[in-house]
Amino acid sequence: MAGLDTNVLVRWLVDDDAAQSTLAAERFRTAARQQQPLFVPVTVTLELEWVLRSRYHFAKADIQRAFNALLETRELLFQSEDAIEQALHAWRNGNADFADCLHASLCRTAGHAPLLSFDARAARQPGFEWLR
Repeated sequence: MAGLDTNVLVRWLVDDDAAQSTLAAERFRTAARQQQPLFVPVTVTLELEWVLRSRYHFAKADIQRAFNALLETRELLFQSEDAIEQALHAWRNGNADFADCLHASLCRTAGHAPLLSFDARAARQPGFEWLR
């Protein structure tokens, strides 16, 4: 099973480079045909949100829709998928940014909650403890 870098997911989602988008789509078809999902590290998940927001100016709702579609794609296997789903839910309903929500969710699923933080805004979210 191969892993994916952020740029492959971006090409597949945004389709802003015809040649690379075609190569990405071919890899997805191969993965489906061989029933060998492509692995998405949690670090790639975190970077993908940042790239879609900062480089492509996706709105929060659009990023959430993109992640929901990716999580439902059989050709992909996400590291820490439960934590990612929890983070998306917390991000949708709260004020913390996605990275903070993912950090807290990863701590929670690993049995190491709360996440200690000096970030007062993030600390309003469940799973955080504000250090003051």
